[in-house]
Amino acid sequence: MIYVRDQASEALDLPNDYGVDDIPLVVQDRAFASDGSFIYSTRMRNVMMGMMGDTMLVNGVVEPVFEAKTDRLRLRLVNGSNARFYRFGFDDGRSFHQIGTDGGLLEAPVQTDNIVLAPGERAQVIVDVSDGRPVSLLADGLEIMGMRGMRGMGGNRGGGMMDERRRFSVLDIRPAERRSQAITMPRRLATLPRIDPTAAVRTRRFVLEMGMGMRMMRGGGFTINGRSMDMQRIDESVKVGTTEIWQVENASMMAHPFHIHDVQFRIIDRDGRAPAAAEQGLKDTVVVYPGEAVRLLLWFEDYTDSDLPYMYHCHILEHEDAGMMGQFVVTS
Repeated sequence: MIYVRDQASEALDLPNDYGVDDIPLVVQDRAFASDGSFIYSTRMRNVMMGMMGDTMLVNGVVEPVFEAKTDRLRLRLVNGSNARFYRFGFDDGRSFHQIGTDGGLLEAPVQTDNIVLAPGERAQVIVDVSDGRPVSLLADGLEIMGMRGMRGMGGNRGGGMMDERRRFSVLDIRPAERRSQAITMPRRLATLPRIDPTAAVRTRRFVLEMGMGMRMMRGGGFTINGRSMDMQRIDESVKVGTTEIWQVENASMMAHPFHIHDVQFRIIDRDGRAPAAAEQGLKDTVVVYPGEAVRLLLWFEDYTDSDLPYMYHCHILEHEDAGMMGQFVVTS
């Protein structure tokens, strides 16, 4: 994980002492053989759903314990799993504040008691442990499928069935007897670029599809706009200094976390509805549920090269490896 900081974020009264009250948590589900080696299977179910494990690693550790020496902790969560979605929350149901998304701080804290992260998504949260009681951060492992147009995740994060097959322990927090006092949560965190779709010079459409059976196993079953990834092909060319709308549509039966390199974007809407408060920050990965269309606003401000491309792809690793990926260049 890379921390990116600036003067504005450093000036906020937020936990900021790395390893003391500012804690990185990279979560990955893995499967192990009896000799301790990783198990990786390419059977059809794992190609279609993505490889999932039965053991949670957090920063490479199983079931870590953390002694809290402050009344508030800032947890920076990264879903580094191949395919599994997680619903994060605390074992006692306590609420916490989400303060950031993939690309940085939200404009204001969002109070909640759970967050869902797909592979590649990140979140920053603040949890209050001033009551002195031990508490555990848990992650319900989710498999998300379903028929097109289904809703079921609450808010705007709909589409698909949720199979809560595993509950993982992420972090066992044990407050120390003597702790520094809690901060006062800032009411405002950042000023973000205004979402103005009228500034876009064009709209590009990206349709995510996945085949079934032998077509999928032979390759070519995972596509964007009907084409599988080809290293020799540039799919899109973007002009530097322009703003665009990318409309991502999911024509498959699975949810796909769509990731774009080079830029951070804002979500304009999901099927015409405004995104939930926790999705209104800067992002580079967005979940698109079955039958859903999500519009994104992107600014291409720098880093031009007509030969060396950036990628966009599904962040389920088996899906991108099977072809659900494309390439774009930014030109001057």
